[in-house]
Amino acid sequence: MSLAIVKGMLDGESKERELCAAQGSALEHSQSMVSLSSEDINALVTEVRALSFMTDYAAYKIGDILPKYPEDVRAIFSKERVTLSADDIKRIIEIVGKYL
Repeated sequence: MSLAIVKGMLDGESKERELCAAQGSALEHSQSMVSLSSEDINALVTEVRALSFMTDYAAYKIGDILPKYPEDVRAIFSKERVTLSADDIKRIIEIVGKYL
């Protein structure tokens, strides 16, 4: 689940009832970190998931972090059992760039 979806869910709940402290903190964090709409994030995640080497975890992390530099992409994949080529990294950054 992307941070944008969490933000949308907590926004909706905050209008219906008072959030507990943890939920309020999560809402505040998501509001400060999410710069795209949940529709754009979902479209971005769907597009990067179509790449043959992409895992669900990495796709959602890309949607949350919106990496602009190769180092950021490498950091997302540091725990994955995938070795990315320069072309793979470039494709990810190009996809993210379409949504920024």
